[in-house]
Amino acid sequence: MSPLPAMLSETISELRVRYAETDQMGVVYHANYLVWCELGRTDFIRARGKSYAELERDGLLLAVSDVTMRFHASARYDDPIRVHTRLTAAGSRGLTFAYRVMRADTDTLLVSATTALVSIDKSGRLAAMPRDMRAILEAAVMPTDHGR
Repeated sequence: MSPLPAMLSETISELRVRYAETDQMGVVYHANYLVWCELGRTDFIRARGKSYAELERDGLLLAVSDVTMRFHASARYDDPIRVHTRLTAAGSRGLTFAYRVMRADTDTLLVSATTALVSIDKSGRLAAMPRDMRAILEAAVMPTDHGR
């Protein structure tokens, strides 16, 4: 998994479908796409200078508040996968990411998805993001291009 440099607006994460992620027919079980979105989100933030673990140590927790997914095609066992991740909105207490999950060898779009996350403190209450991290993320916002 190799995220792109921080100055780019999109991060690409790579993986290969593992057997445990498939059903009896060798097709990826739908919930695994959420795990792959998390991978993309984590790589996106890491490419901008901080890991999720560092954010949590600093007291910032990001909780998923909304998910939308559209399934276009199926992935199967051992397929090479690329998760394209962009940040489409950033505010003082929330972030929205957009994802395109593709088959790496054919560029087939498998899933398009979005996740909205809210910034909370360790007690679970809404909290403002630290200004430095918010500035980094706001600079990386790229509105959704619906043609992609």
